[in-house]
Amino acid sequence: MLWPFNHLRKLRPSPRGTIEPIYGTIVAQTREPLFYRHLNVPDTVEGRFDLLILHLWLVLRRLRGVGADLSQALFDRFCADMDDNLREMGVGDLTVPKRMQKFGEAFYGRTAAYDLAWSESEARLADALQKNILNGEHPDSAAELAAYAGRVAAHLATLDDNKLLGATWSFPRPVQQD
Repeated sequence: MLWPFNHLRKLRPSPRGTIEPIYGTIVAQTREPLFYRHLNVPDTVEGRFDLLILHLWLVLRRLRGVGADLSQALFDRFCADMDDNLREMGVGDLTVPKRMQKFGEAFYGRTAAYDLAWSESEARLADALQKNILNGEHPDSAAELAAYAGRVAAHLATLDDNKLLGATWSFPRPVQQD
């Protein structure tokens, strides 16, 4: 089980060279304007956070076969990034732990919902994405996001472990070209 506070400031040195490019790829994808322009993801701190969780969940699913240490290190990197962002936004030292706990709860709640929905159908995943990312609106966009998640999972499954860990890959486009 990944726990958000186990190694918050003590990232393991061995996978750091691996985790940084993977996490950078995830963050870069969440900045893709197509999510916000064409899929109705709210271009807000919350919308970007929810999109980050979706991509992190997809990569962590793929890392399950590679090793728990790498998954934990990637999650630790996410937590360190959230901590840094809070401090950069001026959140005080006494408030940061409370906000980090809320981030952890949000992560676990969303990923549990995505895991359950994933095991059932793409339509159920669309429902979970509509609720968690699209604020209960835009069912067509939720269906497109669920289809995108399926494309990402399929793409990640085709990568051998060395290519995955080397971060010499990119995510598929969020919107299918006509």
